[in-house]
Amino acid sequence: MLYGANGYTGELTAARAVEIGQKPVLAGRREEAVRPLAERLGLPWRAFPIEQLGAELVAAGAKALLLCAGPFSATSAQAVEACLQARAHYVDITGEISVFEAVHRRDAEAKEAGIVFLPGGGFDVVPFDCLAASLARALPGATHLELAFAGHGSPSKGTAKTTVEGLAKVGGAVRENGVIRRVPVAWKVVDVRFRDETRLCMSIPWGDLATAFVSTKIPNIVVYMAMPKRQIRALRLARPVLPLLALGPVQRAIKRRIDKKVSGPDAETRRTARTQLWGRVRDAAGRSVEGTLVTPEGYALTVASSLEIIRRLLAGGVPAGAHTPATAFGADFIRQLEGCDLQVGALKKAA
Repeated sequence: MLYGANGYTGELTAARAVEIGQKPVLAGRREEAVRPLAERLGLPWRAFPIEQLGAELVAAGAKALLLCAGPFSATSAQAVEACLQARAHYVDITGEISVFEAVHRRDAEAKEAGIVFLPGGGFDVVPFDCLAASLARALPGATHLELAFAGHGSPSKGTAKTTVEGLAKVGGAVRENGVIRRVPVAWKVVDVRFRDETRLCMSIPWGDLATAFVSTKIPNIVVYMAMPKRQIRALRLARPVLPLLALGPVQRAIKRRIDKKVSGPDAETRRTARTQLWGRVRDAAGRSVEGTLVTPEGYALTVASSLEIIRRLLAGGVPAGAHTPATAFGADFIRQLEGCDLQVGALKKAA
C-alpha cells in the first residue's frame, strides 16, 4: 500500500510502479485526490485518515507499506503502529532525525512481529548511507565522517514544509562523540571538492546524522549541503529570529506561501539533472579516505530506490528489525540502482 499517493513524490512513485509491473493499493486521506489518480493508473484505491491505516492494511492484504505522506513527524508513529498491527513491512521517505531515532527504538517490536522497519528509503538517505558504509569499510576504525551533497531544482511542497519545521525545531545539528548536538544554523562552512567541481557547503541537520551512525558506528558526523555564499550569509544573519518560525501563525503563513509558490522539479529536470555527493572518513591516526557518488536527480532517485526496497522486502531475505538501507541491503545497494556511480579513493596516510 502506498499511503500519501496523491502528493508530489507519491504520484511519481505510483506512476513508476505501474511502469515496472507493480500494483500498489493507492491510499490517502481524500477521495477526491486519490481516486482520479488510481483510476488513471488502473490501480485499486482507498481513502481514509491515517488513524485507520492498520485496519485498512489488513483489509487490503498488504504485506508492505510505503509511506509518502509527510511531514513524517506527524505520520510515522501511527504508520509504524499500523504495520505492527498488520504485520506489514514499513518503509518511508523521510529525512527527519527524530523520525529515524523513534523508528529505530522500536527494533525489538519489529523483530517480534517478523517485519522490517526501514525509514529513509529515498534521497538522500539511500545514497549517503551506502557512501558512508563504503567509506567505513575502506577505513575500519574511522572516528570522523563528513558527507556533502549538491542538488538541482526546487523542492516539493512537502519537503519545503518539512525544512521550515526543521529550522524552527532544530536549527543546526552535528553528531559528536556519539551524541547529536544542536548547533547554530550554518555552523560550519567548507569548500567541498565534488566530482564535477568545488562548491561552498554549509552544515545542515540532516537525517544521516542518525542513519549513518547506525550503519557505521562512527561517532562524529557532519553533513553539508552546497549553498550560495549569499544565502549562507543570510541564514547566519537570521539566526536570532529563526525561533519565530516555530510560532503557529508564522508556520501557517509560510506554508500557505509554499502551497502557492512551490511545485517541485519538472519532468525534464528529473530526467536530466544529476546529484553530486561526497564523503570522507578519517581515523585517530589521521589517515583518511574520500569517496564521490553521482546519482539521478533526488526525486527520481527516491522513486527508484523506494520501489526497489519494497520489491526486495516482499521477496524476503532481510532479517526482521529496524534497518537503514545499508544494513538491509549492503553498502553496494546504491551501485545496483540505474544511473548511480560510486567511487571510493585510496587510503591517504597522515601528513
